[in-house]
Amino acid sequence: MKKVVKFGGSSLASAEQFKKAGSIIRADESRRFVVPSAPGKRFSGDTKVTDMLYSCYGAAIKEKKFTDSLAVIHERYKEIISGLGLALSLDKDFEIIRENFGKKIGRDYAASRGEYLNGKIMASYLGFDFIDAAEVVRFDEDGSFLGDVTNELLAARLEGTKGAVVPGFYGAKDSGKIVTFSRGGSDITGSLVALAVGADLYENWTDVSGFLIADPRIVKNPKSIETITYRELRELSYMGASVLHEDAIFPVRKAGIPINIRNTNAPEDKGTLIVEGTCRQPKYTITGIAGTDGFAAVTIEKAMMNSEIGFCRKALHIFEENNISIEHMPSGIDTMTIFVHKDEFEEKEQRVLAGIHKVLQPDHIELESDLALIAIVGRGMKATRGTAGRIFSALAHAHINVKMIDQGSSELNIIVGVRHDDFKNAIRALYEIFVVTQI
Repeated sequence: MKKVVKFGGSSLASAEQFKKAGSIIRADESRRFVVPSAPGKRFSGDTKVTDMLYSCYGAAIKEKKFTDSLAVIHERYKEIISGLGLALSLDKDFEIIRENFGKKIGRDYAASRGEYLNGKIMASYLGFDFIDAAEVVRFDEDGSFLGDVTNELLAARLEGTKGAVVPGFYGAKDSGKIVTFSRGGSDITGSLVALAVGADLYENWTDVSGFLIADPRIVKNPKSIETITYRELRELSYMGASVLHEDAIFPVRKAGIPINIRNTNAPEDKGTLIVEGTCRQPKYTITGIAGTDGFAAVTIEKAMMNSEIGFCRKALHIFEENNISIEHMPSGIDTMTIFVHKDEFEEKEQRVLAGIHKVLQPDHIELESDLALIAIVGRGMKATRGTAGRIFSALAHAHINVKMIDQGSSELNIIVGVRHDDFKNAIRALYEIFVVTQI
């Protein structure tokens, strides 16, 4: 059996956390491939190493003194190395980093050094091979990720290794220029390694015991999710749930490799298993609730709209011309409402309204802002009658007016729109009826 294990920044923020990660890896000989993040926060108010590197490089770009800041970062790593009792020196590495910062080699290069250096420490600590991600994760000259090339390079390099550490978050072009994924991109690297080695399981170790049914900042002590499908995860991630980088799903999904979200500080917890499909019945009708606010709605009214061929296409083209993405588009016989991100829409709203009047000649246009969208997601909803009714009942009982409801044809999720002021209360009300009381 082969497992790929990825550890987040909070799991590798100090020597103490490194030891926890090391114990987890050594407890299972199938955990042969390790993907580390850069050191995260050691305590509340601390600064992540990646942010320190961004700041340090920013000073270099502005021709300001940056060597003192770089020395502080060096000390962070020295503390980890000393705490682990390793005979390892990163002095030469930091000298190279100092020279490259002076040459203004690139912001991506600067950010990637956090993972690179942590990878060296992890490899030394475990006695594993260190493989620089710049040699095996490939981007083209435009900065676009090359999946097939990366898979070939990784598979060839990792074949036959007894244990290897591949730093997360970055790769390189053929020219050697470093390119990073978006923040949280170490999740993606872990997924790529899992695909390349044909792993049986991809374990993603962080500071929470898997996914929670609702945001703990909104719902007090929400229940955890034992098993979730990739489709359910995609729906929840899109609406704001953020334990795993969204793009980390695709490489392992096509290979049928499950992901296990685990807690470095509570390794006995089973966490959340993410799978392609499952016969396991969910404990509750829903799998999770997630939402995000900051939306605006444009409602277009016109008599006999439904009989006017191409009306929807023309409406959407107006938004496309203004480079505004559409979130949802519920419609009636003589009305259609288009939900958009408020911050995208505000600066272009008059151009959009002018376009609607010119092209569609509506009877009336209504604008509404400060709206939120909430997704209620669950594979159990398909086999359960009255789910929509329970949603309306919960929100009505909480005195919350529903501005929109949209259910996909898969019956996997229902999305409701509410006012911003009702956002948190709506999530609490939905959690109460589906999880706490299960009425």
